[in-house]
Formats: sequence, C-alpha cells, structure tokens
Amino acid sequence: MRKLLQTLETLRQKRKLGLMTHVVVGYPRLEETIRLVKAMGETGADLIELQMPFSDPVADGPTILIANKVSLDQGTKMRDCLRVMSQLSGEMEVPLLFMGYYNLIFNYGVEKFCQDAAKAGAQGLIVPDIPPDEESEEHYYEACNQYGLVPIIVVSPASTEKRLKMLANYAKGFVYAVSRYGITGARAELAPELIDYLKRVRQFIHLPLAVGFGISKKEHIQALAPHAEIAVVGSALINLYNQLPEGEKIEGIKKFIRELKN
Repeated sequence: MRKLLQTLETLRQKRKLGLMTHVVVGYPRLEETIRLVKAMGETGADLIELQMPFSDPVADGPTILIANKVSLDQGTKMRDCLRVMSQLSGEMEVPLLFMGYYNLIFNYGVEKFCQDAAKAGAQGLIVPDIPPDEESEEHYYEACNQYGLVPIIVVSPASTEKRLKMLANYAKGFVYAVSRYGITGARAELAPELIDYLKRVRQFIHLPLAVGFGISKKEHIQALAPHAEIAVVGSALINLYNQLPEGEKIEGIKKFIRELKN
C-alpha cells in the first residue's frame, strides 16, 4: 500500500498524468512477463497491473482474452502469479497491483489470497466483478483492509448517481473509470461523452481517476490529461508486442511508453 499511496501523492504534487500499464502473467511466457514489467518500470510506467489469467475474462476484449488463454495453456497457476509478484516487487519501486476476476480469489480463499498477495508485495487489487453489495457474504474489502491492500473500485458509464454515492464509501487509493460500455481494446478515438462522464464521477468520488479501455496513443493521453490523474494502457501494448519482430519486442515497448510519457 505504501508504494501506491506515495506514487499517487507524487503525481498529485507534480500535477502530472500518471501511466498505468498492463500485462497478463505468463504471456507470452513467465520469464518474458518479468522482462516486460521491468522494462515498463524502467521507462516511466507509474503503476503496473499484473493480470492473473482466467478462462473467462468477461470484461476483456480479444487481445487480452487470447493472452489469458495462451498463459493458461502453458499452465500458469496462482502460485506462479504470486511468485512473479514477489520477485518483481522486491526489485522495483513502481507499485504493482494484481488485476483479476473474483472466481480466482474465491477459489483460493479470500482471506488467504489477500494475505499471500500482500506478502508477495502487491499494493492493491483490481477486481471488476466483486461489487460491494456482496460484502456481507464475501468480506473481500474487509480482507483487503486487514492485510494492507488497496481495493480499487471500478466504475463505468452505466454507474448511476445512487451507485456512485455507495461506491464512494468503499473507494480507496484511486478509482478505475472504464471509459465506455463494452470490453477492453485499443480504439482510434476516445468516446465523445467521456469528459461529461468523468465530471459526473467526480461529483461523488473525490479520489484520483484512472481511465482505461481504449487508451492507445499519445493523442488520447493529451486529451485525457486535463480530466484524469492516470491513463491505463493495456491492449495497445500487447498488440504492439505481438506485431514487433523477435529481438525488438522489449525495446519497442520501451520506445512506445516513452512516447506516451512525453
């Protein structure tokens, strides 16, 4: 939690748009995931999501869905995700967060997972399909708080004013604002109604906003900068990695991140 809160405070003081990047653990291989995360941290990523692969990532588009399948087909398990998190968090100052779907955490055991994730160095969790409405049964937010993990709330254009008011009671660190209806994936243009939606979220939630889904180029970052604190780039990075020739992939990712940051 400490690294995450310090990073958010630094971004606030510098009035600078942060960049959160995304990898799927085990894609294309575990060793390459480690190289990718290190490269992202070296070239300016302010936060990095490590997605735990799942067979039915319902909020993810084709790019990340395929990455999940490749990782699972190679046998990536929860213990591998925890090992990768532990290694990277011990070697990097960039805050690392686990992203994943609640079924994985439920099957592992909610309290045990939070305990093990915190021990491995995760700063927080992004779990889009565990609403606070279920807290009386699941005790997910309680376990996050107990072990010093920041449970990142996810909001979307479908979130009503009543919903936003309720979510504000659980929000900590920052809020992940899904930029549009639908699934993840790079897009040519940002949704035209995005700015009004972010203004609506800010009426009820007074934390930094991380905006994801469709952020894929420098022009998106420039357009987003006055209206959010963090831009989230995922599918565009995986697409680029897939397109680059062998031997040029890591350097190509570094170059792209530098371009986004500048």
